[in-house]
Amino acid sequence: MKRLFFCLMAMTSVLMLSAQSIYDFKVKDDVGKEVSLSDYKGKVLLIVNTATRCGFTPQYKELEALYEKYAKDGFEILDFPCNQFGQQAPGTIQEIHQFCTANFNINFPQFDKIEVNGDNAHPLYVWLKSQKGFGGFDVADERGKMMDGMLRRQDAEYDKKSDIKWNFTKFLVNRDGQVVKRYEPTDKMSDVEADVLMEANPVLSNIMTRRSVRKYLDKPVEHEKLEVVVRAGINAPSGMNRQPWIVRVVEDQKLIAEVTEIYKQENAEQVNRDKDFKNMFRNAPNLICVCTPANGGGELDAGLLGENIMLAAQSMGLGTCCLGGPVRWLVASEKAKFFIDRLDIPADYKLNYIIAIGYPDEQPAAKPRDASKVKYIK
Repeated sequence: MKRLFFCLMAMTSVLMLSAQSIYDFKVKDDVGKEVSLSDYKGKVLLIVNTATRCGFTPQYKELEALYEKYAKDGFEILDFPCNQFGQQAPGTIQEIHQFCTANFNINFPQFDKIEVNGDNAHPLYVWLKSQKGFGGFDVADERGKMMDGMLRRQDAEYDKKSDIKWNFTKFLVNRDGQVVKRYEPTDKMSDVEADVLMEANPVLSNIMTRRSVRKYLDKPVEHEKLEVVVRAGINAPSGMNRQPWIVRVVEDQKLIAEVTEIYKQENAEQVNRDKDFKNMFRNAPNLICVCTPANGGGELDAGLLGENIMLAAQSMGLGTCCLGGPVRWLVASEKAKFFIDRLDIPADYKLNYIIAIGYPDEQPAAKPRDASKVKYIK
């Protein structure tokens, strides 16, 4: 029996470690039918472990309101009842489902009861916890302070573990299957809704998922797609509609290779440190060069243009990275003058920045943003 137990544990570990995304997992629905989470590919998911006799059970009402509001935008709530916290989810899944429909009129899918912690934790939850660990309770909030005190009495170092702490812990998964946030049961549902909106709304989601890409496939971007992203760029706001920028799109692979050879000669030590180095523009196959008046001005308008280009590229499955370092070298290097000449930049303009663009060969994680720098004046 012990041997069988360890074999099962090993199989669970292998399944969890081999999983690359949430779509690799299968779960059982409320009638015992196996469901692949790949069925939810392309949707925004909120995954929650629930209980019917918990102080947080009224959250079902808020969850249903959230579901009704954003389901039309491709949002789904996946409900997994769990009896591990205070034995507050008794009964069969059918009894639980009947309770939830009778008391909260829920319409989002409920799945079979599972365990989320311990040796019998469902592989889905093992993976979810590996993606987003416990971030702590807000002890300035009364409920958060209560939960922290209760759990710390049981385990003084409970906050050092990624385990699910209580009922109604939630994980937000974006359309690409990435876990973007974890919420504890005491977190405000208004904060959850704000994040759901950011992921479910196509425009906001595009903004939130754009990252600077520094690894690209060896595949040039089609001319037609470059035309589209540049058109999006030049339709950015411009003061008095002056449109002070000029744009040069480099599709000539030979030109990029030739200037890179000069760069390698003048920056050999830096190039040798980068084992993945292919060209001086973060290895991108195409470039969008943005120029502004040489005597100054136009920088704000050019920045708006660049943001439009990068967001348009993101929406089309392309990656971008805004580059300043290569510009400084191109302007300073006499041997690189031929590259600037090929761009055919008017004498009264200067190269301001370059956007590397191509098909991404990586999915960089989001870096934290400091929300404390925002102040609302009321």
